[in-house]
Amino acid sequence: MTQFLDPKSWTGLIRTADGWSPGGGPALAVFDKATGEQLAEVGTASPADVARAAATAAEAQRAWAAAPPAQRRDIFVRATEVLSEHHDELAEWLIRESGGIRHKVEFELFKSRELLLHGASLTTRPLGQILPSEPGVLSQARKVPRGVIGVITPWNFPLVLALRTLAPALATGNAVVLKPNPHTPVTGGVLLARLFEEAGLPAGVLQVLPGDGDVGNAIVTDPGTAMISFTGSTATGRKVAQAAAPLLKKVVLELGGNNPYIVLPDADVDAAASAGSFATFMHQGQVCMTAGKHIVHRSIAEAYATELSARARSLRVGNPAVEEVHLGPIVNRAQIDRARRIVDDSVAAGAVVLAGGGHEGPFFKPTVLSGVTPDMPAFTEEIFAPVAPIIAYDTEDEAVALANMGEYGLTASIRSGSESRAAAVADRLRAGVIHVNDQTVVYETWAPYGGMGSSGNGDAFGGPADPEGFTEWQWITRRAEQTTYPF
Repeated sequence: MTQFLDPKSWTGLIRTADGWSPGGGPALAVFDKATGEQLAEVGTASPADVARAAATAAEAQRAWAAAPPAQRRDIFVRATEVLSEHHDELAEWLIRESGGIRHKVEFELFKSRELLLHGASLTTRPLGQILPSEPGVLSQARKVPRGVIGVITPWNFPLVLALRTLAPALATGNAVVLKPNPHTPVTGGVLLARLFEEAGLPAGVLQVLPGDGDVGNAIVTDPGTAMISFTGSTATGRKVAQAAAPLLKKVVLELGGNNPYIVLPDADVDAAASAGSFATFMHQGQVCMTAGKHIVHRSIAEAYATELSARARSLRVGNPAVEEVHLGPIVNRAQIDRARRIVDDSVAAGAVVLAGGGHEGPFFKPTVLSGVTPDMPAFTEEIFAPVAPIIAYDTEDEAVALANMGEYGLTASIRSGSESRAAAVADRLRAGVIHVNDQTVVYETWAPYGGMGSSGNGDAFGGPADPEGFTEWQWITRRAEQTTYPF
């Protein structure tokens, strides 16, 4: 069977309105995150490529927005079929390029299919409403596409976090210029170009331009992009916002998080530790929704730490491409060194390692720290590695203060034997997403998702937020007869 992602068709190339063609940037090698083996080589764009892409995307967008809704819907339906037809091949690419375990990759493919179907549903939603007006006047408020959307995506969930924007953006009649992260340019870029190519998306509506920060900056500042969607670090998100501000562009930022996982004294300790383990160690902790600080009542803190540590020590770490493991590799050496520094500095300040604490090659051991205080790096920083800091508290007021401490406000979770008690705590938390009696890494396609504070700029992806985010209101009046005025 022919490979869907056969490198012969895209090695050293970028996807533009002219098809697969050489880009103006240097070739970018793609590596297996567990072994360091080179998997492929993609082309990269230059700022000049971005300018051409924005201009040709704008031209293609006008025809795409005018296409019958059923035609756009059918392209999304066909894309889901293509995704299913090549499931096994795409799963292997995701495992090797992103370092995800099989469970994570299957979840990503499942959610990607949901996002495509969500896109299909958006193509036939109502576009506006009729407003009251004087006799003889038809007054309409309608939603129209924004134009060309610049999309910059991360490496941890390269496919689903791209489709989270691409699906609603394309479905509502926009064109997209996409820059995937340099760590995952195949599954975050080439795969999407091929997927929509096979589904019949017209040329130029989706263009994929891998590259470095210069390419991202060119997308943000090009006058041809009407809106920017960025998912990544808070530091880079601030730069994106600053660059787009002079052009008065709409910018949607989904940024970092240091997410609190609060365990109240009446919680089931075993169940809380199970959910807490998943929330911190899933995908090696390389998830913006990861539980970054386990805030546990002092009366059960020791029992919770014992149970969480036992679970951490039982998890298998290794190469997900060749064995069944719970944790795969960390994305790069810089991230390993950062996690190691945070753990070491916190231990030097008085924290105690109950499990893990180190790494072997690219594999960081699931780590549990007790005795953590609010002045330690393990509490204050987003770690983005499998490290679970435990902070003990005495009162609910203290738990709320610890949870709200710091600049982030992405997700939060509260565990309790009383739903109403946990809900009362939830009402006091500053976060864009809150889960009662669950954990922090929860994602549903049809729910709005976005952060507060330094975790985002208040906009959200998903469900009811999508038609609003990727379109803008236009007011039109129509009179049956021409009017005259006194001057």
